[in-house]
Amino acid sequence: MNKNINTQQIEEHDTINIRAELEKYLIHWKWFLLGIIVSITLAFLYLRYSTPKFIASSKIMIKDNKKSGISAELEAFKDLGIVGGSSSNNPDNEIEILKSRKILGQVVKNLKLNIKYISEGRVKNSEIYKMTPVLFNFSDSLLLKRINNSFSFSIIIKNENEFSLLDEEGKSVNDNITFGTKFNLFVDNQINPFDIKDIFITKTSYFNTENIGKKIIINIYSDDLIIDGLIKSVGIAPINKNSSVLKLSLQSSVLQKAEDVLDEIVYQYNLDAKNDKSEVSRKTVEFINERLENVGSELAIVDDNVKDFKKKNSVTDIQSEAALVLQTSTLNRQKLIDANIQLSIIKSLRQELIKSEDILPVNLGLQDPNVAKYISEYNELLSKKRRLLKSAGEKNTIIVEIQDNIDNLRKSLESSLQNQERAIQLNVNNLNSEANRFNSKISSIPRKEREFLDIARQQEIIAGLYTYLLKKKEETAISLAVTVPNAKIIDKAYGSDIPVSPKKKIFFLAALLLGLIIPFIIIYLRDLLDTKVHTKKDIQDLTSVPFIGDIPHSETKEKIVVGTDARSSTAEAFRLVRTNLDFMLTNNEKTNQGKTIFITSTTSGEGKSFISINLSSTLALSGKKVILVGMDLRAPKVTEYLNIPERKGVTNYITNDSISIDSLKFRVPELKDLDIIASGVIPPNPAELLMSERVNQLFETLRNEYDYILVDTAPVNLVTDTLLISKYADVFLYVSRANYLDKRLLSVPDTLYRENKLPNMAIILNDTDMKRGYGYGYGYGYGYGYGNIKEEDKKPWYKKLFS
Repeated sequence: MNKNINTQQIEEHDTINIRAELEKYLIHWKWFLLGIIVSITLAFLYLRYSTPKFIASSKIMIKDNKKSGISAELEAFKDLGIVGGSSSNNPDNEIEILKSRKILGQVVKNLKLNIKYISEGRVKNSEIYKMTPVLFNFSDSLLLKRINNSFSFSIIIKNENEFSLLDEEGKSVNDNITFGTKFNLFVDNQINPFDIKDIFITKTSYFNTENIGKKIIINIYSDDLIIDGLIKSVGIAPINKNSSVLKLSLQSSVLQKAEDVLDEIVYQYNLDAKNDKSEVSRKTVEFINERLENVGSELAIVDDNVKDFKKKNSVTDIQSEAALVLQTSTLNRQKLIDANIQLSIIKSLRQELIKSEDILPVNLGLQDPNVAKYISEYNELLSKKRRLLKSAGEKNTIIVEIQDNIDNLRKSLESSLQNQERAIQLNVNNLNSEANRFNSKISSIPRKEREFLDIARQQEIIAGLYTYLLKKKEETAISLAVTVPNAKIIDKAYGSDIPVSPKKKIFFLAALLLGLIIPFIIIYLRDLLDTKVHTKKDIQDLTSVPFIGDIPHSETKEKIVVGTDARSSTAEAFRLVRTNLDFMLTNNEKTNQGKTIFITSTTSGEGKSFISINLSSTLALSGKKVILVGMDLRAPKVTEYLNIPERKGVTNYITNDSISIDSLKFRVPELKDLDIIASGVIPPNPAELLMSERVNQLFETLRNEYDYILVDTAPVNLVTDTLLISKYADVFLYVSRANYLDKRLLSVPDTLYRENKLPNMAIILNDTDMKRGYGYGYGYGYGYGYGNIKEEDKKPWYKKLFS
């Protein structure tokens, strides 16, 4: 039978009662409410006094110049014959340039980011950006470079003309300094202590009388510190892997500051790119100007020769005697002019190439298209190398590869120029031979005319070269003027005035969850670590002993809670136990004799005597003859509980045959219908006394005189006294005290029950908490209808909360 009961209980335990689990926590609803209120309050205070963070973002498109044989900025001047090289911008490389120290350093310098003004408030400080009432100035241009990390000081504006100076620790340094007056400030830097001289603070247009009395903290940072911070905080990434559109973002406590920084980064990037692109054109202009100066000097000499020749020989016009011959000679002379122009340009380019590794002039009208192509590619590689050197070292694999290409291309270009020079020189020689042949045909022309033709030919050659250079100078100036930025701005920097950190909704939601979770964890851990018995469910989960009832904690200090007019929940609980006892005693074979009800417990202090006295009183109120016998011979509690002096009792009866049972009986005023027999004096051998025949005589006599005999026995886990007299019991009530007995000790009554050592055994749970029913108790509404429980107290907690 016991096995069947255990199996049934195990099956019941495997089923989770959701309502019961919820009620374990809902009973502590005040904890959860308090947790929510505290967490929401802390979240509100944190959000109220924390510094919000805003995010600004900007979008730019990196232009791809690899579209045609010439660069995009010269596309409109294609008809002028301006030659440009193809190029392609890699977004990854451009990101590195955007975040380079050169670009960010210029941003810091232009926006003065290394000087921060902080307005001190009562609770929190806030940064002042642009609208600062005062301005920090210094005459030492190297001041910011000499700062290793940072330093700070404070000022308190005393009036419209003066302020007080405080050091970094808030100690007063100077109480009367006039705005605009230079003063010194000693900064104790750990690495390089120095005295900052000739600094002064001036008022701005934002200064007003409301600023008087305010404390302003001025923080000065080194450029490197601010640049390092920007490198970490500025986010740059393509919007997707196949796009050349980059998104720039930056978080800051001042939205306008973040927007200005992003816009300045884009501006400095475009400015740097424009400077790189225009370098080729500037170099070409310098080359052409130098050649124009030389050719102009030569042309002036030739013009003077023409003038002197005509003046000396009184010549005003050239004779037309050799018109036919000269007509043929003119074509040959034109070819000779063109060849000499090409030869002069080739020689100049070779000298420029040999001189240094620098940008070569382009768009010089060379007849060989391969030379122009090599020059364009050579200039493009040099520009690309210089741009990459801004963010990478010389040993970078990409730069090394570009340098190899430059060296190879330089050799190819030098070889091509040399070959072309030889070819043109050969052509010039041929044309000169042809000219000599024509000259022989006009030998008859007067010597003066012949001399004039030589001078005129030289003049025409130099004048043609000069005109050509002037044309190229203008074309190059046009290309310099139309250089466009490298990045197209899609969206200027913009940010919402709604802070991104901290997020209020998420923060309040987290606080709400935290306010629920923390009480839940506390309750869960408390229950997990709690080893005490609390409710009927604990008894049923850990034992197979029948449960007869539970006695709630008495709200009064009275030790006897049962009376004729008592309607408390404790008194009603005892009446319920009395009813359940009747069911347990119906199968008793000794129907004509009184029923013996033994009351025991696991250890002392579980309320065994309290249960014995009040249960006896409850049975006596039903009109039955009841007697309470104290048989805890080692630690008698009945007389102590009733606050009466020690008297003769069971011990005296066993050891003295002359003492009768009637002489031991007594009553107390509170229990007029209940007879009591005390335990008596404490014997040295209680176990041997309980094995006496006088104990059998005692129970036989009491069975014949009373309807119920309640016996207060010793705890079974401490001594064997109770087991020695268990044969006289009709029912054993095993008392377990809630919030007192360790759950592990429930194995004691369970073992006694399974081994049938205590007959007709049932557990009664004492001192239970009326608020901890968890759905398994009776609700303790025993006084309903008698006025002991108010109608308001019967309402559920959630109705009380909102009533």
